[in-house]
Amino acid sequence: MATNQDSMTMRPFRIRRTAQDTYDTFTMELEPAGSGEFTFAPGQFNMLYVFGVGEVPISISGDPTDPLPLIHTTRAVGTVTKALQKLKKGDVLGMRGPFGSAWPVEQAKGKDVVIVAGGIGLPPLRPAIYQILANREEYGKFVLLYGARTPDDLLFPKELEQWRGRFDMDVTITVDRATDGWLGNVGVVTRLIPKAVFDPKNAVAMLVGPEIMMRFTIADLQKAGMADKDIYVSMERNMKCGVGLCGHCQCGPSFVCKDGPVYSYETIRDWMRKREI
Repeated sequence: MATNQDSMTMRPFRIRRTAQDTYDTFTMELEPAGSGEFTFAPGQFNMLYVFGVGEVPISISGDPTDPLPLIHTTRAVGTVTKALQKLKKGDVLGMRGPFGSAWPVEQAKGKDVVIVAGGIGLPPLRPAIYQILANREEYGKFVLLYGARTPDDLLFPKELEQWRGRFDMDVTITVDRATDGWLGNVGVVTRLIPKAVFDPKNAVAMLVGPEIMMRFTIADLQKAGMADKDIYVSMERNMKCGVGLCGHCQCGPSFVCKDGPVYSYETIRDWMRKREI
């Protein structure tokens, strides 16, 4: 795993494959342009640099037990991510990382695990899902609740079907707006929590989505009986340097790029409730 000592050193990575997941979301597979290894923990992110355009933090969405090619899934919404989307197989970009804190996959052993993802929040959680499934016997019930705007916005549909077909994983999907042919749940993802089967006194929850979605999800998990210390969220803030120097991602007394993005709700709750912090 990269250390803080080399985290400012940019390494060249070549695009091995790109895929358009939805109309605005895409996945890139990257491999080192030279020799080199790479390891990461579930929940960490990299800084990707498009030469002549700029740098942007992107969560890693691949398998931590098989880290190369390095996989990133992101939405094209800004100058750099739109430039990333235009890159083709064989193009080279710069990469620094990995950065940030990780999901408490090890601490969750022996407990039920509840993963709640909203929209583009599923990619940062996928590495944790891979790691749990690779060591499935070490966990209790495993629940994935996933919500998207429409059926066309669902990410990794083939993988979702594979996971839904497992007998040792409960997967429930919902959409805000149904389209023709959709026979599943309709409504926000928080409506799925009361129906999920897990032991709230012996479970760990991992959440990614818009902050408003995470706040309501936390409230419903608390109603179910979960303690704040067992609820983990991944914060999205304006990260620039990745090492806590520039201050753009400051959230209360911490820097999301260095102290996060994964936090126990117990440590971040006072700051999530305040605007412009």
